[in-house]
Amino acid sequence: MAFLETLVGWLWGLPLIVTILGTGLYFTIATGFFQFAKFGYIWKETFGKLFKKHVGEEGAEGILSPFEAVSSAIGGSVGVGNIGGVASAIAIGGPGAVLWMWIAALLGMVIKMAEVTLAVYYRSRDEKGNPYGGPTYYMEKGLGIEKGFKAWPVMAFIFGAGIFSTFFITMQNYTVSEAVGNTFGIPLLAVSIAYIVLVYVIIGGGIPSLGKWAGRLVPFMTVFYVITGLFIIIINIGELPSAFSQIFVGAISGTAAVGGFAGAAVSRALQMGMARSVYSNEAGWGTSPMIHSTAKTDHPVRQGLWGTFEVFIDTIIVCSITALVIIMTGAWTSGEAGATLTLNAFEMGIGIWGRYIIAVSVFLFGLTTTTGWYAYYEILLRHLFRKSPETKDKILTIYKWTYPVPGILMVLLAVFGEVPGATLWLFADFTSAIPTFVNIIAILILSPTFIKLVKDYKGRHMGEGHYDENFRVFYEEAKK
Repeated sequence: MAFLETLVGWLWGLPLIVTILGTGLYFTIATGFFQFAKFGYIWKETFGKLFKKHVGEEGAEGILSPFEAVSSAIGGSVGVGNIGGVASAIAIGGPGAVLWMWIAALLGMVIKMAEVTLAVYYRSRDEKGNPYGGPTYYMEKGLGIEKGFKAWPVMAFIFGAGIFSTFFITMQNYTVSEAVGNTFGIPLLAVSIAYIVLVYVIIGGGIPSLGKWAGRLVPFMTVFYVITGLFIIIINIGELPSAFSQIFVGAISGTAAVGGFAGAAVSRALQMGMARSVYSNEAGWGTSPMIHSTAKTDHPVRQGLWGTFEVFIDTIIVCSITALVIIMTGAWTSGEAGATLTLNAFEMGIGIWGRYIIAVSVFLFGLTTTTGWYAYYEILLRHLFRKSPETKDKILTIYKWTYPVPGILMVLLAVFGEVPGATLWLFADFTSAIPTFVNIIAILILSPTFIKLVKDYKGRHMGEGHYDENFRVFYEEAKK
């Protein structure tokens, strides 16, 4: 698999890394460092209203409540990437990869805010009046109709093809089967079959069903995992300064070989940290804006705030806990990777119960990610077949019943083809690079619209600056 590793190295090389960091810096400066300067406001408008009826939801059109939308999005992003992906980043790039993961996430907060805002602004209603949006929608309306960019279908096709490649190359079922099977001594294939049965149960009711399931599962699984990780960190608190030292030193000067760890240069730490950050929190990938676009809200930026919250929870909290436990327990030097490395780290931290807890967490994280991604593919298909409702309904029915199948095929590949987990994660990096690059180009071109919406939101809802009362905050209204 040397060719695949080289290809991923090229895709996640300097061009894409500079593009992501540059875009994050540009949006950060253009919005007045919004994700930092207004962090308290973001937190108040998101976490502070988790259990209240949200302002802006009353009378607004949409399929899901803002909470259901962000739960589905967090469910789609807080997944095996937070457990197996972070572990692989450290196993390959060393502790230094964690710092680059943090930097990518802090800048990714405003990137996610931009793509969610644009997805809600440019969303369309189907024949039943339900709103759907996402990158292909703002490519069509923003780039195609507004800017007259005739090649927008090419961009949309490349983006859609990149996203749909993850339909066939999916890590969720494999990682769940690996963690649960190895922990409880159950054949991986048996776990995989049970897993897809539950997936069918959840996706049976479509996107509304996903929102309700996510609203129940995501808060529980996140708190469950965070409390366990924090407990291990607290009882090993003496190792915390050393862990941070290894993270910062490794990011600046690389990490020498130790134990089963082969060593890693700064470039490798940078590459792994960036790739796993995007794979985990999906900032710039263009995925979660599709589910956010269905939310009931009175202003696109209001839903964009939930995008920043999503990245913060996913990477700065959940991924960081995984990383610190792996480093503080010394498990990262074992030569293991993926979910197995995290399982070992938690077991080293609190004994066999740590392994059981991670196995359950992986199962829940994987389940919410698999079902969350179901919505992304559905929204892409809805856009693709939007002009033929009958064909669209048939395609969506076929899609619903075949959706979980590729996941079990990956398990069969790992079990009978004896393909190692590290190689499967290279496939995951490959599938995230291409759509990320295309989507970031699109949101950069549409950045003036995003900046106008932020300015309007500040004036209209935050009392900062002036705003035009005649400014329409949704594309369809502005078009009329």
